[in-house]
Amino acid sequence: MNIRDLLNTVDYKASKETKSLSDFVKNPENNLVDRLESFEDIISIEVGDTGLSRAKNLERDYEMRQLFVKTEGDNPTGTQKDRIAFAQVYDALRRDYGTISLATCGNYGSALALATNLAGIKCKIFIPESYHTVRVKEMESNGSEIIRLKGNYEEVVQKSSELAKENDWYDANPGGANTALQILAYSQIAFEIYDQLRDAPKICAVPISNGTLLAGIYRGFVSLYKRGKTSRIPSMLGASSVRKNPIVHSFNKGFEHCVDLEPEKIKETVFNEPLINWHSFDGEEALYAIRTSNGSAFNVSDNEMKNMSKYLLTKESKSILPASTAGLIGLLKLHTKAELEPDRYVAILTAKNSK
Repeated sequence: MNIRDLLNTVDYKASKETKSLSDFVKNPENNLVDRLESFEDIISIEVGDTGLSRAKNLERDYEMRQLFVKTEGDNPTGTQKDRIAFAQVYDALRRDYGTISLATCGNYGSALALATNLAGIKCKIFIPESYHTVRVKEMESNGSEIIRLKGNYEEVVQKSSELAKENDWYDANPGGANTALQILAYSQIAFEIYDQLRDAPKICAVPISNGTLLAGIYRGFVSLYKRGKTSRIPSMLGASSVRKNPIVHSFNKGFEHCVDLEPEKIKETVFNEPLINWHSFDGEEALYAIRTSNGSAFNVSDNEMKNMSKYLLTKESKSILPASTAGLIGLLKLHTKAELEPDRYVAILTAKNSK
């Protein structure tokens, strides 16, 4: 069974207000400035402001104070990817692109398909032909064109970017020119945490794959600190699948730069797929964030992720995709190694399990 088969189609239902705003955005006869404002309103209604709550049962079981979890599954397609998808579509709309494209293994494609549908922009989604994701149904239902290409994810990203350049499509792939925009979109998570806690946590723990999410949250906290809003910048903790992520590998080896892994040694399993890669597109930014914040990085096993997902459902009533618990597991491992003093700690849970 593939990990994507564990994540069933998310039943997204747009509100009446969102549908009305979408109709206005899609009409090219309307003024572009007004259309952009309406799409901003859609983003405000649908994306972000995800739940942040005390995980009191975890606190009791692990004798830890105070542990908060931020549930990115509250976003419309069930993952943090909605944040960057809607930001990229806003940029494409602003720059008058008629088509937007990207390579995906599932979640980002689903998020972009929804955002482009609401904006009235064509969407071409490239998927490695060996990958089989039930989220294709969501992408197609939102009007996206699915294109299968040979090769692994990183190779399909490169090929799809080349096709975007040749055809004058907006390229929404990770890395490169999009890094700054995506980091800015993810920085909103730090602002939302501050809104509730009124300061930065001591540690912020994040699952990592390409590294963009961790880098974005770090940048958000840096901005808050420099503006005098917080008393500190949290230590950033990243966690990923055992020996299958360049960022964790590079940090634990003490490397100054993020080094690629050997592709043939990266094995996908039913639980680790959202985390693994041999090249992290924003690895340098994430590695810098961990090092500069005096952070840490952990390897997490499939069994640990599976068990934590079950634990969160039983003890905290949260249905979380196993890979999305990696940061939380890393934080608890750190606490087990050297008991953390009473303070505020935040773990990001990146996706819900919609079984």
